[in-house]
Amino acid sequence: MKRVLVFMTFAALLLMGTTQISQAQTEETAATTQQLTEQTMATTPVETEMVLHKEIKRLFIEGGAGFMGVILLCLILGLAISIERIIYLNLATTNTDKLLDKIDKALREEGVDAAKEICRNTRGPVASIFYQGLDRAHEGVEMAEKSVVAYGGVQMGLLEKNLSWISLFIAIAPMLGFLGTVIGMIAAFDAIEQAGTVSATIVAGGIKVALITTVTGLIVGIILQVFYNYLLSKIDGISNQMEDSSIALIDMLAKYNQK
Repeated sequence: MKRVLVFMTFAALLLMGTTQISQAQTEETAATTQQLTEQTMATTPVETEMVLHKEIKRLFIEGGAGFMGVILLCLILGLAISIERIIYLNLATTNTDKLLDKIDKALREEGVDAAKEICRNTRGPVASIFYQGLDRAHEGVEMAEKSVVAYGGVQMGLLEKNLSWISLFIAIAPMLGFLGTVIGMIAAFDAIEQAGTVSATIVAGGIKVALITTVTGLIVGIILQVFYNYLLSKIDGISNQMEDSSIALIDMLAKYNQK
């Protein structure tokens, strides 16, 4: 009986030791795995970014520095003009309801000069149009309306400034891509003629290089088209504000002159 108890005690101690060793090994393995995972996650984005950069560089060189450079220039210039127009249009946006309330209060309490001062201190095309109308208010409502309409055309020209260049880049970029493709196809057929035989390697390589410019041109055109449509929507919104608020200003001047 004593031998059995001693044997069971020894077996229990051995089992506990084995369990502790296994648990320690498991924790060590988990820690090592977590460390390797963190290192992999830390290095993977960098490696991916480097591979992507090299791939873009390779495609740029294979597509031809001449055509690819011109297409890239169209993208840079188009984005620069688009960003400048977005900043200008955002600064040109005015809270017309608040401005009309201020002008109405100024006309009723202090007169036209106070209303003109409010317009002078407010940025945006709407305030500029209001100022021109108030400046001719002493000549009658009809003259004020003509001044508002005429100066509204001037402000519309300023809002649409340089949009024609973006439209030009949208049209040119795909056309340059197609031109590069045609030239690349001609070079591929020249290579076939010089080789004296139709090789799948020669044809596939030439066509792949030729199509790179087309893809690049289409991507540039799509990007610039998105910016162009956004700018048009902003201009339409500001134009509607100008028209509605101009009508409200003329009605306000008509009521003011009747007093």
